[in-house]
Amino acid sequence: MKDMYQNAGIMPEVYNFCDNIVKNLEERFKAVDEVAEYNQMKVVMAMQANKVSAECFHSSSGYGYDDFGRDTLEKVYADIFHTEDALVRPHITCGTHALTIALSGNLRPGDELLSPVGKPYDTLEGVIGIRPQTGSLAEYGVSYRQVDLLDNGDFDYENIKKAINEKTKLITIQRSKGYQTRPTLSVKRIGELIQFVKSIKPDVICMVDNCYGEFVERIEPTDVGADMCVGSLIKNPGGGLAPIGGYIVGKKDCVERAAFRLTAPGLGKELGASLGVNQAFYQGLFLAPQVVSGALKGAIFAANIYEKLGFEVVPNSTESRHDIIQAVVLGKPEGVISFCKGIQAAAPVDSFADPEPWAMPGYDSDVIMAAGAFVQGSSIELSADGPIKPPYAVYFQGGITWYHSKFGIMMSLEKLVENGMIPREKLA
Repeated sequence: MKDMYQNAGIMPEVYNFCDNIVKNLEERFKAVDEVAEYNQMKVVMAMQANKVSAECFHSSSGYGYDDFGRDTLEKVYADIFHTEDALVRPHITCGTHALTIALSGNLRPGDELLSPVGKPYDTLEGVIGIRPQTGSLAEYGVSYRQVDLLDNGDFDYENIKKAINEKTKLITIQRSKGYQTRPTLSVKRIGELIQFVKSIKPDVICMVDNCYGEFVERIEPTDVGADMCVGSLIKNPGGGLAPIGGYIVGKKDCVERAAFRLTAPGLGKELGASLGVNQAFYQGLFLAPQVVSGALKGAIFAANIYEKLGFEVVPNSTESRHDIIQAVVLGKPEGVISFCKGIQAAAPVDSFADPEPWAMPGYDSDVIMAAGAFVQGSSIELSADGPIKPPYAVYFQGGITWYHSKFGIMMSLEKLVENGMIPREKLA
């Protein structure tokens, strides 16, 4: 095996260092496998309960009326998330799009949106209007305010209570850290926050951005009071097979309003051809718990490696996991770039390409992204990215299989050693 990795470009010192890390992770990996097994049964039972059949894989075109497979898949999602309804469509282009549909479908002029967990992900700043953008919620008369987390990562309950007023219509809770080094929120903590918010204003809609969090725990935010949960199918629930798509699950009226925004008022969920993706959606969902477990093992592996080498990692090597993302604070632009070059070099697709930072739409700084993926931009596949700005942290996720995730992290370390950011003697 050592020869195999050496032939793939991993020096013996890197292999030995990483191999020693893996040997100490048996118990952590066993716990990850137990969660995956539980969630696998949850998915299978939902498919069986809704009588998924080969007929569900047929394609539809045009208006998509009576798409049996599409409608059954949405019932499966509703069962898995224990909700009244679901919207699962290939017409949702990404996680940001899914969130935009959910927000704009459920907010009206004069309403206020509140984030009690600080600044949202960069691409949502334009959606909300924090950064002026054509078509933002702000242009439609929706106001916004946020309450930052306390320095220790706790919720600022006192100021959250002060921020909720008669205009507060929807609370948005981002589960994952985004391009920040704050803790990812556990489902338990999300439930505590929702309970607090509902005690102040019972009719407020609580929406959770669930991106990167599906199947990491045994329960989802909709199990602890979330009115809506939103995510992308080219992340966890697509299992690496979904070529596009997103989902919104939750209360029937919330999902219905989102569906009217996706298509048109009066049309909603009745329209939307599946265009041949149904089988990939079903099969990807079936595989998702196992795929997520591989990504989680890779994240735990990365945290242990880089923490031992003296870098700040979020979460740290022993903390519980609530999403698949591992942040590593490298402190220098060249560190972020080298890490991403290593991830790209380990990819099955475009491994020969050299990622470089560039001004991506929706971001306020140059961003570097490494993802030699079968599905463009799929972050359940081996990928890493980060903004080129302080504290110069890189965000690693995915891998489809644990072994590929392992190879990617080893290659990222290889590149950091090659450029001198990590002396070889530190690997001894």
